[in-house]
Amino acid sequence: MKNKSQVFVWSLFDFANSSYAVIIVAFVFAVFFTDVVCRKLPIGDFYWSLGINISMIISAVLNPVCGALADHSSNKKGFLMFFTALAIIATAFMYFTGPGTIVFALFLFILSNIGFQTGLTFYDAFISDMVEEKYYNKVSAIGYAVGYVGSLAALVLVFPFKDNPNMLFVLTALFFLVFSVPIFVFLKEKKINPEAAKQKINYFTYGFKKVFDTLKHINKYKNLRNYLLSFFLYIDAVNTIIFFSGIYASKTLGFDLIELAIFFIIVQITAMLGSFLFGYIGDKIGVLRSIFITLIFWIAIIIAIFFFIEKDSYLYIFNFKIHLFFIIGGFAGTFLGSTQALSRALMTKLTPLEIKTEFFGFYALFDKTSTLLGPLTFGLVSWLSGSQKIAVLSVGVFFVLGFALLKTVKEKSAEIE
Repeated sequence: MKNKSQVFVWSLFDFANSSYAVIIVAFVFAVFFTDVVCRKLPIGDFYWSLGINISMIISAVLNPVCGALADHSSNKKGFLMFFTALAIIATAFMYFTGPGTIVFALFLFILSNIGFQTGLTFYDAFISDMVEEKYYNKVSAIGYAVGYVGSLAALVLVFPFKDNPNMLFVLTALFFLVFSVPIFVFLKEKKINPEAAKQKINYFTYGFKKVFDTLKHINKYKNLRNYLLSFFLYIDAVNTIIFFSGIYASKTLGFDLIELAIFFIIVQITAMLGSFLFGYIGDKIGVLRSIFITLIFWIAIIIAIFFFIEKDSYLYIFNFKIHLFFIIGGFAGTFLGSTQALSRALMTKLTPLEIKTEFFGFYALFDKTSTLLGPLTFGLVSWLSGSQKIAVLSVGVFFVLGFALLKTVKEKSAEIE
């Protein structure tokens, strides 16, 4: 594979932004928000899901528009830099959040998550700039694997700062900043249409026109359209698990901050291994078939959590007392990294090169808008029923529906149908 140095520089951004994904979205700030900011009120889950939905809706609108503009100007790097700065600055200001600052904390989370989520569109679209199609799956897996190494590095910070989470938010912003610099300095961006980039246009009008054009384009690619609909459903469930796993372990299972840190370390290690494992498996048996395997295991994990995981569910191995949720976390991590990496690889394969960023904008659109259902469903079911276990079971429905729709997708290069 050529451009190994470019792939390394590109993957460092995954290393950088994974600190935000694990510390802010999945773990410390998520628990801090429900337990400290919302003072453990039952409605805290709903407020958290509301913040997720608002940020994802805004990101969903921005993604295809910015993607179309980036395709026209061949300036993915510029857009990525702007949204990365937004995420970093808002995260740093989380230092000033505390008990009762619900509106302020939600505002900062919404801003930071818009920056984080929207930036991923431009980051993902760099894959086809660096390598040939046969390496898409491998490079996608490398990115996720390096990202999970970054998550592990960020989690190490939890132990010395477990009693000062506000400072941890500042360090997360600094981590994100330092390791994102290389992609802006060293990564080369392929100029798809340099002549078009010189033309003066109304970017706002152009962006929305391209969005509607893309809707027409997608209907011409029936296979790609079916995949995006399937992805919408199953990634909804994956995102919900990411957003609420820490809150679930804290509230329902009574995990303290150190136990949560150990749990997420297990998840990150197995996710990293899962990315490499299914990168290999995807090359051997096909990316689509590999996604089917991960979805089957996700459904099994949901069933296991509902029926077998309780506050006192322990397993004794060689006199070591291990909570079953740690073991479930290991399996979930394995299929977390693999599902994300395989999905990105398949999307890259199914998308025409000349409108790669534009279509990746819609890939991100489906990713973001899917969270209108899953997290909101989890938050509402948890609040209304008073049981997070019932809320977990509701997530499994999205995996089942996504699996069923994926049966209509064929693994082949993009073509008009």
